[in-house]
Amino acid sequence: MDDHTSIQQESVSASEPEHRANPLSLPSGHQRSVSSPRAPERWVAEQLLNLAGGPSVAIELWNGELIGPVAGAAARFTLRIGDRKALYGMLSNPNLAFGDLYSAGRVDVDGDLAGFLTEVAAHLERQQERMSASARWLARGRATPRAASERAAKGNIQHHYDLGNEFYRLWLDTAAMQYTCAYYEEPDLTLEQAQLAKLEHVCRKLDLKPGQRVVELGCGWGGLARYMAREYGVSVRAFNISREQVEYAREQAAREGLEDRVEYVLDDYRHISGEYDAFVSVGMLEHVGTDNYATVARLIRNHLRKDGLALIHTIGRNRPAGINAWIEKRIFPGAYPPSITQLTGLAEAGPLSVLDIENLRLHYAETLTDWLARYEDNIDEVRAMYDEHFVRAWRLYLSGSIAAFRASSLQLFQMVLAHPQNNEIPRNRKRLHTAPAYPEESAG
Repeated sequence: MDDHTSIQQESVSASEPEHRANPLSLPSGHQRSVSSPRAPERWVAEQLLNLAGGPSVAIELWNGELIGPVAGAAARFTLRIGDRKALYGMLSNPNLAFGDLYSAGRVDVDGDLAGFLTEVAAHLERQQERMSASARWLARGRATPRAASERAAKGNIQHHYDLGNEFYRLWLDTAAMQYTCAYYEEPDLTLEQAQLAKLEHVCRKLDLKPGQRVVELGCGWGGLARYMAREYGVSVRAFNISREQVEYAREQAAREGLEDRVEYVLDDYRHISGEYDAFVSVGMLEHVGTDNYATVARLIRNHLRKDGLALIHTIGRNRPAGINAWIEKRIFPGAYPPSITQLTGLAEAGPLSVLDIENLRLHYAETLTDWLARYEDNIDEVRAMYDEHFVRAWRLYLSGSIAAFRASSLQLFQMVLAHPQNNEIPRNRKRLHTAPAYPEESAG
C-alpha cells in the first residue's frame, strides 16, 4: 500500500465521478442449489472447520442446515454458503475461492466481517505455527512472490492505484490522502491526526534539517513530500509510476506554493540519480519484489550521502509466506510483504547498518478500521462508480487486512538505515518524543 503544521485541507476534484469499468468482474451464470445437502457435503463443511483449526464458526448450508462449530462450542459467527458448487470450491482452493465467492454473493457472513476473518485468521496462524498438514494444505493457495520488472510494476500499480482519485478520496484521510499505516500515538486520535503524526514520526526518524535534499521512492498522492518541504524546509524528489497520483500531487504542490521545493517524477524508482541527505520509502517495498531488494540497497548506498539516513516503511511478516492468492490476483497484483529476515537482508545487501526497527502492527489495524468505516459510510457512491461485486470485494479486502494485522499474520515495519561508516548517527531517540507527533491544536 502507499501513502501536514499549517496544513490546509486538500481534496481531489469534486467533479462527478464517471462510472468505471469494474476490474474485478468475474463470469457469472452459476445457479443456486435447491436440493438438500448430501452426507458428503456435510462432511466437506465439517472438514473446512477442522482445517481452519476449529474457530467458533458455524457453516449454514443452502437449505438452512447448520454445521459446527467444532467440539460443540458456541458459534460467534455464521458462514452462509449459497450452493454446493461454492462449498466444493471452498474446499478445492480456499484462499482464492472464498474471495471470489464472497464478492459474487455466493457466500456471506452473519456478524461483523472483520471479526469473522480475525477469528479464522487467528486460528490459522496457530495452525501454521504448528506446521500441521492442514495448515500446509491451506497455505498452498498462497501466491508466490514474483520479480517486478519495470513493465510489470507499472501494470500492477495501474491495476490498484489508478482506480481513480475520486474513489480513494471517499475513505482516506482528507489531509493528504495517505494510503499507508497511520500512527495513533494517542488512542483518541482521528484518522487525520494519526496520519499527520505518522508524517512527523517519519521526519523525526530521518532527523531532517532545513536545506537538506531528500529522495522518496513511491510517493502516493505526495503528502509526505509536501509535509517534509513545508515543515522541515527540505527539497524533495519523489518518484511514482501512477500517473493519476503524480498529477494530483503536482496540483497540490502548486496550490501550496511548493513547486520550488518538491519535484514529483513520473518514473520508475530504478532511475533515480543525484546525492541526497535522506532516502525514504513508505508503503512501496511491498511492490518491489525480493529479487529487487539488492537494487534498492544499491540505490541507498550510491545515492545517500555518507552522513545521511534512510527509512523504509513496509508491510511485513514474522516469517516468509506468500500473499493471499485472492488479494494477489484480484486486488494487489505483484504484492509481497517481506519477512523480517528478508527485510534485514536488504541491509546486508548494501551493506548498510540497521539503526532501528519499529513494529506498528496494531496501528495499521486501527488505520484500516477507520478506512473501512468511511468506506461503508460512502458505500452508495462506491456502488455508483462500480457495482455490487466491486463493493463486496473491497469490503472483504479491507476487512481481511484488519484481520491479518489483528491476528499478527501481517506486521508493519519501519526500518532506519545508515552507511556502516557513518559515525554522525543520532545518539538516542529523544528527538522522537520531545513533543507529541500529532498536531496538538487539532487534538480536540
